[in-house]
Amino acid sequence: MVVWTFFVNNILTKPQYMVGLIVLIGYLLLRKPWYDTVSGTIKAVVGYMILSIGSGGMINTLKPILYGLGGRFGLDAIIIDPYNGQNAVQAAADAGDKIVGGQAFGQVMLLMAIAFIANLVLVRLNRVTKLRSVFTTGNVQIQQASTAFWLILFALPYLRTHSTLTLIVMAVVLGLYWAVGSNLLVGYTQELTDGAGFSLAHQQMFGIAISTKLAEKMAAHDAKKAKAGKKKPSIWDRKLEDLELPGWMQIFNDNMVCTALIMTLFFAIILCVVGKEYLVSLQLLTETDSFFFYIITTAFSFAANLAILQLGVRTMVAELTVSFKGISDKLLPSAVPGVDCAVSFSFGSPNAVTIGFLFGALGEIIAMLLLVIFHSPTIVICGFIPMFFDNATIAVYANSKGGTKAACLFPFISGFIQVFGSAFIATWTGLAKYGGYLGMWDWAVIWPAFTVAMKYLSWIGLALVVVFLIAIPQIQYRKDPEHYFMEVDDWDEYKKEKGIVIDY
Repeated sequence: MVVWTFFVNNILTKPQYMVGLIVLIGYLLLRKPWYDTVSGTIKAVVGYMILSIGSGGMINTLKPILYGLGGRFGLDAIIIDPYNGQNAVQAAADAGDKIVGGQAFGQVMLLMAIAFIANLVLVRLNRVTKLRSVFTTGNVQIQQASTAFWLILFALPYLRTHSTLTLIVMAVVLGLYWAVGSNLLVGYTQELTDGAGFSLAHQQMFGIAISTKLAEKMAAHDAKKAKAGKKKPSIWDRKLEDLELPGWMQIFNDNMVCTALIMTLFFAIILCVVGKEYLVSLQLLTETDSFFFYIITTAFSFAANLAILQLGVRTMVAELTVSFKGISDKLLPSAVPGVDCAVSFSFGSPNAVTIGFLFGALGEIIAMLLLVIFHSPTIVICGFIPMFFDNATIAVYANSKGGTKAACLFPFISGFIQVFGSAFIATWTGLAKYGGYLGMWDWAVIWPAFTVAMKYLSWIGLALVVVFLIAIPQIQYRKDPEHYFMEVDDWDEYKKEKGIVIDY
């Protein structure tokens, strides 16, 4: 446990070093010269650090403003945010909440260990399990382990007095969720990135997969209607990168300019609602500061941090793609790493990130207002991480399959789902009184559904959840068994045989 605790605290939950370790092992297995190995490992770690700086900058830009909305209007609300969700479970455990019972919150770390090992074993046995992706985003794993710890103990009270059985049940469900969710996005990510050799491992894997599939079906339906002469093609059917904007609107073709201008409008609306006086009370600016230039600086800082994030992605992915081939060839055949969802932002349309954030935020704001209007027992304030990372990622993938309409529609729907789903599960399980919930797509839809099944069907419900997760990769495999593993083993040949044309 001493060794494992050191590994968790210094590597597994520090994604930059986890990615660095993967690259190091990959290059060693490829027998690269020592100087290439050292260089590649450093670039991967630094690349992830650059990504984190950009991501952290965006979070810090918006977090006080969103949290301020609740305080400004006196709303007694929970904040949906992965870190807030983790802290809420910790607070519940410290308070001796009956949901946690006699279980120690420290078991979450052991749960995370067993679930991660389960993920590795499932991928190693992929010829049976059909799972091809290893969940490597350690900071996300600890957040999810905390929330799963609460939800499963709530649904299956018997486990509260049986520590060993608790760990086994949770590790099986969580390990399967990590492996299955990340595996769902292997094909979509290979096509989006033209075979970059990774998948996503985050908090909205099922959300991205469902949205992308629906976007694909929607585009096929529209194409069929257009072919039959029942529908005229419109700009909404085109991908964001294919839009031909007239005259002055061509400035929006530049991602940095587009982000800065749209975020200026977005921040101006929110900050004017909050008011300068309230921002002064939060010590975000002084009485003598210009409110106008505070808005401009906040919006432009967001655009700058997004550019920084994308630089980090490009630096990291270049090393990760090459090095993981060594791991795939020697240790985990036909496997890819599952990484942070922000890695997708450098592929497809750059403007999809901004559009996804904007429409997702719109959906969330409307949903929050509806909770207030209908006197919901729990009012939800969206943290930046669900607001941005869920919806921006969904837009990137949805745009790649369904064009502009899909990039606007599915993040907007996601905004509603995040708010209403989180309000339901946090209220029902009693987590709302501790002030937070994880709140991202899968944890506002998929895990509440798991919790309902286990709560009302007990062990049968648990069995149904496990069978559901096991069945998903089997169904994926049976759709195209000849090419299923080729998709990661030989992308160029796969693309040739399937007739895939990458047009961006």
